[in-house]
Amino acid sequence: MIVSVGFPTGMEGLTYPIPFSEPEALLAIAQHAEALGYHSIWGNDHMTTQHYVQEEFGRPPRFWEILMTYAWLASQTRNLRFGTGILVLPMRRDIVVTAKQLVTLDHLSGGRLELGVGVGAYREEFEALLPDDGHHRGGIVEEGVRALRLLFTEERASFEGEFYRFRDVALFPKPLQENLPIYFGGNNVNQLRRTAALGDGWLPAGLPLDRITADIVHLRELCDEAGRDFSKIAVAPQYIALVDHDHDRAVERFNQSQMHKHLVSLTTSTLKEQAGISMVDANLVGTPGEVVEKCLALKAAGVTHLLGLYFAVNTVPELLEQMTLFAQEVVPYLSE
Repeated sequence: MIVSVGFPTGMEGLTYPIPFSEPEALLAIAQHAEALGYHSIWGNDHMTTQHYVQEEFGRPPRFWEILMTYAWLASQTRNLRFGTGILVLPMRRDIVVTAKQLVTLDHLSGGRLELGVGVGAYREEFEALLPDDGHHRGGIVEEGVRALRLLFTEERASFEGEFYRFRDVALFPKPLQENLPIYFGGNNVNQLRRTAALGDGWLPAGLPLDRITADIVHLRELCDEAGRDFSKIAVAPQYIALVDHDHDRAVERFNQSQMHKHLVSLTTSTLKEQAGISMVDANLVGTPGEVVEKCLALKAAGVTHLLGLYFAVNTVPELLEQMTLFAQEVVPYLSE
C-alpha cells in the first residue's frame, strides 16, 4: 500500500490555523516527507477565501498556487512525487495553458507529477471567480480531462466541446512520463463513472469502510463494462490522521484541531453524505495499533494508496512529529 502526505498549499484557515504555511515550512514539510520515505505530497487548489474562513479569522489565509510551488520544491528534492489533490479545473478555464504548465512541471521535476482533478469543495469559490458561469462543474472536469488527454498525446490537437475549444494546437514537449497519472477526485458516483472511463485513479475523501468497500465493488463493475483493467486503477482515498499512544488523547487532540472544524464545514458539501457519521471512526484517529488495523481493513477492501494523509494538528512541529510517528509505527505494517 502506497502512503503519501497532504500538503498545505491552500490549507491555512481551512484545515490549519493562520498563520501556518510559511514558505520555509512548505520546504521543511516536503523534505521531511522525502526523508521519511513517503511516496508523494498532495496539495490543494484554492484561489479565494471561503465565507466561513472570512468570518472566523481576522486576516486572509495564504493560498499558494500549487503548480508554481511544486516547481520550486522539485528543485530541492530528488525522489518525492508531487500530486494535485485536487486541481480544480472549473477555475482553470484555459485548458491549453493548464496543459502547458503541467507538462513543464512534469519535465522540470524529472517526471514526478501526478494529477488529481475535481470540481472543488466550495461552489462559492467558483462563483467568485466566474460569477456569470452557471455550468455544471462536473461536466467541465470530465471535458477538461478529455481535452488534456488529447493535448498530451496528439501531435496536433483540436477539440470542440461545450466548455473547452481549441484548434490545431501543437503542444510540445509532451509529458516526460509515458502516462501522466490522472485521478478523479470526489465521492459522488459520477466520479466512479469518470474514473472507469478516463482515469488512472479514484481519489475520494473520508469515506467510512463500508461505503468505500461498496464503491470499490461498483468501480470494478464500471471498469469491466468500459473494458478497462481494474487492477491498473489506483484506489486512493484521503483520510485525516492523528496517532497517539493514548486513544483518548488522540480523540481529544483531533476534536480540538482546526482540521475538525474544516470537516464540519464540509458536511454541507463534499462530505454531506457523511453527516452524522463519527469522524473519529471514519478517519485514521487512534493509537498506532488501532490505525494499523483501520488501514489494513481498507487495504483488504481494495484501497491501494492512502493518498495525502492530512494530519489533524495546529502547528508545523506537530505535523512533522505526526509524519514521523506514522512513518515509523504504522507504515511498516502496511506492506506485509
